[in-house]
Amino acid sequence: MRESYITHRDGKPVDNYEMTCEKWRKIYLEMDQEELIKRFHLECDDQASYIVYYNEKYRVDRKNGMITLVNNPEKRISFNTLMSIYNLFYYSRPWAKVRGEFVPFRQVKRAAPFDPAFKRMVLDLLADTFSGHCELLEKACQALGGRPIRQGDVGYEIKAFDCVPVTVVFWDGDEEFKAQANILFDADITDFIHEETVCCIGADAVRRLSEEAGLGQVEHLLGGDIVIEG
Repeated sequence: MRESYITHRDGKPVDNYEMTCEKWRKIYLEMDQEELIKRFHLECDDQASYIVYYNEKYRVDRKNGMITLVNNPEKRISFNTLMSIYNLFYYSRPWAKVRGEFVPFRQVKRAAPFDPAFKRMVLDLLADTFSGHCELLEKACQALGGRPIRQGDVGYEIKAFDCVPVTVVFWDGDEEFKAQANILFDADITDFIHEETVCCIGADAVRRLSEEAGLGQVEHLLGGDIVIEG
């Protein structure tokens, strides 16, 4: 998990985000799309399949693998979102099933090495963004179709994908303590997606909640999108 960076090839700069996205676009084209449509119960037509991610509908072109937002095709799709969708299709095991037990990121299988960066780049940002704004966070969670839970000052279970629920828990600050936040994941999330991609799903939760709360996009505060090594 790291910030954006530039390398050079033949004296020309190369954005590794773009290289990684292009790599995964090509990988998608080699997948069995009919099997993916059946496994994930995707809406589809002859040209594309469609998947909902944090309550937004994305179009995945079946011929070129490009991903666009259905209600705003010209909008740039973030690296985190592209990786979350491509990696869900690639890494999800046919027998994967949601356990229904939520755990913090550090307890996600094989994710512990990324925990300090996840706290700094995702959880601290979530807490700082909504400090003093419980009502806005609650409104945003509801806009994403969240189900309230009895945790924190604000607690909601939200679906990233239909098969990937997350739980957002927020405690507002006061004169003595800063606001705190946590994002919990299904204990078997790595049966659906690569452990490092869980970072992307967490970062996108902060982005979408911020957008729905009317606080604008926060991607520029993440220090660059989160890069998948695989």
